[in-house]
Amino acid sequence: MSRLVVTLVVILVVVIGGLFALSRLSHEKAPVRVEKVVPLANLSN
Repeated sequence: MSRLVVTLVVILVVVIGGLFALSRLSHEKAPVRVEKVVPLANLSN
């Protein structure tokens, strides 16, 4: 194999490995409910 082909294969393996690693990295978190105090003066409008 020529050097160019070996280099392209190595770059392709690194890119695919990086994409796989990034896809495994993301984790979704469940939304957290936050309750806030609303003054009654704001509700009278």
